[in-house]
Amino acid sequence: MTSNPSAASFVDRHIGPSSTDVEAMLGAIGVDSLDELIDAAVPEIIRSHRLPDVGGPLSETEALAALRKRAAKNEVFTSFIGMGYYGTVTPGVIQRNILENPGWYTAYTPYQPEISQGRLEALLNYQTVVSDLTGLDLANASLLDEATAAAEAMTLLKRVGKSENMSFFVDDGCHPQTIEVVNTRATPLGFTVVVGDPETDLEPGSVFGALLQYPGTTGRVRDLRPTIDALHAAGALAAVATDLLACTLLTPPGEMGADVAIGSTQRFGVPMMFGGPHAAFMSTRHDYRRSMPGRLVGVSVDGAGRQGLRLTLQTREQHIRRDRATSNICTAQVLLAVMAGMYAVYHGPDGLTTIAEAVHARTSMLAQAVTAAGLELVNDTWFDTIAVRVADAEETLAKARHRKINLRQIDARTVGVSVDETTTDTYVAALCEILGAASPEPGAPSGIPDGMRRGSAFLEPPVPVRDRDAPLPAKAPGQGHRPRPVDDPARLVHDEAERVRRDAADHMAGVRKHPPLRPA
Repeated sequence: MTSNPSAASFVDRHIGPSSTDVEAMLGAIGVDSLDELIDAAVPEIIRSHRLPDVGGPLSETEALAALRKRAAKNEVFTSFIGMGYYGTVTPGVIQRNILENPGWYTAYTPYQPEISQGRLEALLNYQTVVSDLTGLDLANASLLDEATAAAEAMTLLKRVGKSENMSFFVDDGCHPQTIEVVNTRATPLGFTVVVGDPETDLEPGSVFGALLQYPGTTGRVRDLRPTIDALHAAGALAAVATDLLACTLLTPPGEMGADVAIGSTQRFGVPMMFGGPHAAFMSTRHDYRRSMPGRLVGVSVDGAGRQGLRLTLQTREQHIRRDRATSNICTAQVLLAVMAGMYAVYHGPDGLTTIAEAVHARTSMLAQAVTAAGLELVNDTWFDTIAVRVADAEETLAKARHRKINLRQIDARTVGVSVDETTTDTYVAALCEILGAASPEPGAPSGIPDGMRRGSAFLEPPVPVRDRDAPLPAKAPGQGHRPRPVDDPARLVHDEAERVRRDAADHMAGVRKHPPLRPA
């Protein structure tokens, strides 16, 4: 019993079962106390008999104050580590109205999603942003994170490909966590993962597919077309892990022949959040739509001819296909995908390009400064990341930590630096000082190779939906669909139910020879 009455009310609000409820449950189980239940359920060999010293109970306000006091001990550093995690500016309107809005952050995609037209419209917008930037036909409504999306891409390529090989090639330029997750997923499936340089170690005829990183984890930007063409000639398929912001300036994977593109949308306005969660994306060709994991939002038309949005191709889901499903309810990051899509809407194509150009310009200034100081760059191309050879990586990282800056240690003599939207000229000057270089000068040469600049448009005005029922319509290059949601979502659901009822009645009466299609 606590002497603080507000602490008791705090417990009552946050711990569901009352003492009466606990007694009733214990009686139903057939034990006299929680201790007896634990004795019966937890094996002695794994039990700790030393109780943690957590102190007495606190009220809600007292607990928050204690947490603030502990949080104040944290030292806030600025990260230039990269590897798929970047500083970003969350527009205030997105932070307040989506990230901090319980109407958005508490809802989950329902199994009858047509009543959530606003959420579906936001996710369709996200899909359009991803497909436009990656240059592929369609995208899903997000995946868990970049590394697991890479593993999903591997299994997709095996499902849709015709090669009987059981080996999968992974670019050694992929982020380390991506390589580890792909290896973990491959083991129980019986796949052999080969990691190496695609230009020297890849044997296209010996693999069913390959995962390439663009730009690479150390910053390299290279033309993937020869590698992808070689894979296709050998009957294999290609997935590319890419960066959406880089795709505003670089030739997108789809235009280089990639069959699948994956990556993270974190840098589109989603805070780093101590490493996650962040929504991953996946886009692919129209031919592979039925093998794509995750959810896809599509455009449909009701019985009155009005457009509406729905989750389509749900046969991939576990609640329908059971053990043969390619997706489950936990594959998506809906809130964060909505934020990323709205970030693209907020900035528009010109704003995104401006951000990317600023990031690239500052990276180029840093690259020019360190080479002028006599340091060696691992790569002679880059978008936002460079890898620098130094005398002692540990010493360099210690100097950076003294300035409350985190750099990436690649090996004993190499450090990585990734520039992002939040990087200012002051930070660039600090990075130069840490690396032993003079202050940078503006107007540095670009790190994007000749012929690798994006020439196609993206996020242009919508094109009309041409078909009566076009859940996954083919779209013109660089264009996307922005259908207006129905004014009355309840009417859409009603009309769909009426159609199903009418079709079933016709079938029973013998008007239809075949049973009606299962409603989406």
